[in-house]
Amino acid sequence: MTPGKLLFLVFIVVPLIEIYILIEVGSVIGVVPTIALVVLTAMIGSAMLRHQGFATIRKAQASLDQGAVPAEALVDGVFLVIGGALLLTPGFFTDAFGFLCLLPAGRKWFVAQAIKRVNVVQVHGTGGGPHRRTPPGGGETLEGEWRREDD
Repeated sequence: MTPGKLLFLVFIVVPLIEIYILIEVGSVIGVVPTIALVVLTAMIGSAMLRHQGFATIRKAQASLDQGAVPAEALVDGVFLVIGGALLLTPGFFTDAFGFLCLLPAGRKWFVAQAIKRVNVVQVHGTGGGPHRRTPPGGGETLEGEWRREDD
């Protein structure tokens, strides 16, 4: 999907869907209960975000303690932020996607879809120096000394 189409969906179509659903729900259960339900979903979402966020932080710390890169926990964190933002946006349509981002099973599906679309590059350390990409053919590491001479 092109960025232009995505922006169109986010800023035009999603608010129209939200307005439609809010009007329909409001006509069935009333205005005050509809507003109360929107506020309630935001409160429940905030509690879920806090709980899932702490769980993700613990998972990241466990990965770091084992000397591994907490890549999965970082991607989980991204979807937690997205889910939290969606739940704070008034409406039921965005709340549905927000809850999917906060529930572990839904987040796992979103993470799997995101990983399919991401190009992962392996980075190797160079003995305490800055990290660099490994050349496609494997390459050869040259060691040496250098100094900078300013003009």
